[in-house]
Amino acid sequence: MHADRTRRPQSASLRLSPIAALVAGLGTFGLALAQTAPETRNQNASSGDAVLPAVRATAAPETTTGSKESFRATTSTIGKGDQPLRDIPQSVTVITERLIDDRNLDTLKEALKQTSAVSFQAAEGAEEDIRLRGFSLQASGDIFIDGMRDPAFYERDSFNWDRLEVLRGSASMLFGRGSTGGAVNQVSKRPLLVDQNEVGVTFGTGRYLRTLGDFNKRTGQNAALRLNMVVTRADNYGVPLDNYGVAPTLRWGIGTRHEFSASLYHLRNDNGIHYGLPWLPPGPVSGGNYLWKTDPKNYYGMASDYAKTGTTQAGFTHVFRFGDDAELRTAMRVAEYERDQRASAIRFAAATLQPSGLAVNTDTFGDATVLRRGTNNKIMNMDTRYLQSDYSGRHRWFGLEHSVQAGVDLADEDFENFAAGVPPGVSLAKPTTTVGTPDDGARVSEATRVLTKNRTFEAQALGVYAQDLVTIAPSWKLLGGLRWDRFEGTYRNIAVAANAANPCSVTPATTIGRSDSLLSQRLGLLYQPTPHQSYHLSYGTSFNTSGDAYQYDAGTVDVDPEKSRNIELGGRIESASGRLSTRFALFHSTKYNERNRDADTVDACNYVLSGKRHAAGLELDLAGRITPRWEIYASYAFIPVARVDDSSGAAGTEPVGSRPGLTPKHTASLWSTLRLSPEWRVGGGVTARSNDKPVGLAATSRVQAPGFVSVDLMAEYIRGDFSFKLNLFNLADRHYADFLYRGHYVPGRPRTLQAAVSYRF
Repeated sequence: MHADRTRRPQSASLRLSPIAALVAGLGTFGLALAQTAPETRNQNASSGDAVLPAVRATAAPETTTGSKESFRATTSTIGKGDQPLRDIPQSVTVITERLIDDRNLDTLKEALKQTSAVSFQAAEGAEEDIRLRGFSLQASGDIFIDGMRDPAFYERDSFNWDRLEVLRGSASMLFGRGSTGGAVNQVSKRPLLVDQNEVGVTFGTGRYLRTLGDFNKRTGQNAALRLNMVVTRADNYGVPLDNYGVAPTLRWGIGTRHEFSASLYHLRNDNGIHYGLPWLPPGPVSGGNYLWKTDPKNYYGMASDYAKTGTTQAGFTHVFRFGDDAELRTAMRVAEYERDQRASAIRFAAATLQPSGLAVNTDTFGDATVLRRGTNNKIMNMDTRYLQSDYSGRHRWFGLEHSVQAGVDLADEDFENFAAGVPPGVSLAKPTTTVGTPDDGARVSEATRVLTKNRTFEAQALGVYAQDLVTIAPSWKLLGGLRWDRFEGTYRNIAVAANAANPCSVTPATTIGRSDSLLSQRLGLLYQPTPHQSYHLSYGTSFNTSGDAYQYDAGTVDVDPEKSRNIELGGRIESASGRLSTRFALFHSTKYNERNRDADTVDACNYVLSGKRHAAGLELDLAGRITPRWEIYASYAFIPVARVDDSSGAAGTEPVGSRPGLTPKHTASLWSTLRLSPEWRVGGGVTARSNDKPVGLAATSRVQAPGFVSVDLMAEYIRGDFSFKLNLFNLADRHYADFLYRGHYVPGRPRTLQAAVSYRF
């Protein structure tokens, strides 16, 4: 059961009033432009100045999307506005709907495994704690839906995606706080001016059943309605899946001067949770690699463990087109997020409880090894209100072509956290289990826990940016951009008793806050000798505030934001046929002023900006068709250089000279399909990672996750409007560490077989 929400309607209304005023102002501004534009053009004509050709305030109507037809993309919306990838002087990887469908990528985590330089932390709350090029995509700020923030409170589902876009390197000039490693943008499916529908059902091992619906109806000359739906059920060997989602969108005025869109997105997950397995120390006789040699399907948590998450989002968008080459896009989204997690942290029981009487290592590990199950609960709610307005246009000034983007965005966020206590006289102690008895069905009554709100966080943010891409010569373009951000946060600890387990916790009934104002820069140089080649050199900065995790404490409230920079040399080359794209990049990313615990303070409770680390490497992407029948998607990253340059040396900080955790040297993904006939298509691919380790290990720790290669296969048969598809994942049923944490790891998906049937009409 989700925690009861406690709202403050009066103060929320006061906070919303500036946003409401801005919405009204922008709307009035757009209408005024629409009414006065013709008169302005007439005045210019009569003045004797040079007259530009007449413009049409319309855009080409959309009846299809290329995302479902190819692994290759040529445009992206992640750079503020729909831009050709060749005009973005920064690395962008696009995971199209065709690749998502081919590999049955149901979640954000599975989708991001298809792109290189990505790793995952087994986060305490099971959120998507993603690392890109070794740097965290902050849980609060670096994941977006249609360019607007999407906090990591829930298990994201792909049912409403047209594609997934990954921008690599510092990007605060585009998105504000965060974006040190980059940004991930989920692009939603939009209504199209065509009648088309598709339904599909997928069956699989682990009693997997997933039903999808995608219904698009043209409702008028320039209007359409689209509805996407999903229901997923699975036993999943003790970690059940139970989710449903619905996403209707109404779009009207498509391609005209005034285009509108209203959308609703609702997703609920009532899933189990696999919190992970403790690292297994190698014994002096047997050795080992810290991983269990057990079936990857094994689950040792409680049957009563769960992760109930969800979100409801309502959005409205207005696009005003000044002409063919200029538009103002204003979007607003109001959203609610919920997370109610009851998890069991699996650890080895003490030596005195083991059959051998010895501590557990690979010499003593076996079916009789005793496991204890701790408790890790996380109950929180969040409400967000976002408004942004972005202008994009092409102009000719001073004899040069300019592609201008400018905008403003506002954010208003409320976060609340709950403690889950145990009533007097009630015991919720979890029984031990053994390695040889996975999924033993043990339960406790989670419903008896008493929820008490113990802290809140309120944040407001304002960002203003502008950038200009100038054609300075026939083959050369220069990009310059600047952004100013203001972030204010107020943290309230309303617990009535001190947290004895955390000596660094804020004193009970305390309110603390801070505000930050920062500038972010972006510079880029493009060389485009032919329509098929584009090379770039770029520089960008980013920052992370102390409030990115939606809380302050006594040690962080006085700490300035972290700062980072990214330098990149890269390019994008298209084949002469236009069917195949290659992307490459050499990058050097540095985080300055990284927050470290101050070893000179009591219990190392305070933080100082004493850390510094960097990573440098090479990335390669290949996407498209080698021949009309042979299609390929490949992504590879090599990061030979990654180093902690400065550190405070306090517990939990990585030592100077070490390689940062979650920064493997090699990551790769390959997927290739071959059409054997008009009806038959086969495919296969691999996902691979070299040795890696968790973040924050002590200098003496030798914990390491060995590298792995996982092989997947596919076969598809198409007959008219029907298609039948088989997918086999992890062909060798290999046990490998997928998500890493200091005390545990989460194994990758076991061998899984799925069969899908779909029908288009």
